[in-house]
Amino acid sequence: MTGRYCSLTQAPAPVLTPGLAAERLSALVGGRPKWVNGTVLHYCFFDGDDDASVIHVPGSASTRRVSWVGDERQREAVRAAFREWHGLGIGISFTEVTDRSEAELRIGFQLGDGSWSAVGKDALRIGINDRTMNFGWDLTAPGERATALHQIGHALGMLHEHQSPCAGIHWDDEAVHAELAGPPNFWSRETTEFNILRKLEPSEANGTLWDPQSIMEYPFPSGLILEPEEFRGGLVPPGTLSPLDKEYVLRWYPPPDAPRPPVLVPFRSAPLRLGPGEQADFTVEPAGTREYTVAAFGDCDAVVVLFEERDGEPRYLAGDDDGGAPRNARVRARLVKGRRYFVRVRLYSGWGPGETAVMCW
Repeated sequence: MTGRYCSLTQAPAPVLTPGLAAERLSALVGGRPKWVNGTVLHYCFFDGDDDASVIHVPGSASTRRVSWVGDERQREAVRAAFREWHGLGIGISFTEVTDRSEAELRIGFQLGDGSWSAVGKDALRIGINDRTMNFGWDLTAPGERATALHQIGHALGMLHEHQSPCAGIHWDDEAVHAELAGPPNFWSRETTEFNILRKLEPSEANGTLWDPQSIMEYPFPSGLILEPEEFRGGLVPPGTLSPLDKEYVLRWYPPPDAPRPPVLVPFRSAPLRLGPGEQADFTVEPAGTREYTVAAFGDCDAVVVLFEERDGEPRYLAGDDDGGAPRNARVRARLVKGRRYFVRVRLYSGWGPGETAVMCW
């Protein structure tokens, strides 16, 4: 990734109830981008003649189309990166599909558009005919497998490591702006500020320690970092998944438990007893075909997601996120007798004296 940097765009800020307590707000900021554990993320590659951006030709009034389609070597580089992340034993799995309407992650290869990805669940806000991830240069070039690993880290909800408030980096701001304004990035000051100089909130950071070896860390040439002194001559991460990367992603997405989750019995409240960031999973095996409601209860911020088992794989059916709102998450869907469903509840935070619970009816 040396010299060419991931260029995230700023997503719309979530709408939260004013006056939230600091602890509750912190839990929401850190947890909202993360998928519920056990999710199967489906990805597809754009492959049609119409899959392209229309861009203006510099110095003229004309436009031209720039394709999003990558060749098989580029696709295989991305597949290999997905396999490497999954090989850590995380509770998230990845499946390639050809129908973009089934894909949460839709991947393009528009050269010159930079390499970037939506962060975690922000991908769900993007229309099915648009990219959630792009690779703007050759992933088969020496050292560039790190680019694919880095963007998948974003898709899992991770942010840039050098922006961690734990890093203690003192930048030469104008040197950074000058470096990124030139080739090969040609970034605006706003893009540089958002992707490099802006400090994250502690709850957004990938961990409580700065990890200069992280796959989410940029390499930097000499003269941009003033402190820590050891990096004045430059910072060159190895471009691999570091031990702290593995620790962080396994904390959010631990390996799935072997036993089948307990059955959520209709009209019977199931206590959650979760701490912030923890998750509870349940099985639903409907006795009849009808509309069912699944909801969380209690003073809590939570996300509730309902999956249907198809061909041995949980497929997303419905979900709701009540984070920061004065209500509880609730989903309603038609469940079919003889089929198996899974309910996953991830708690951001709880603040009341009462018990938090989930119920199906």
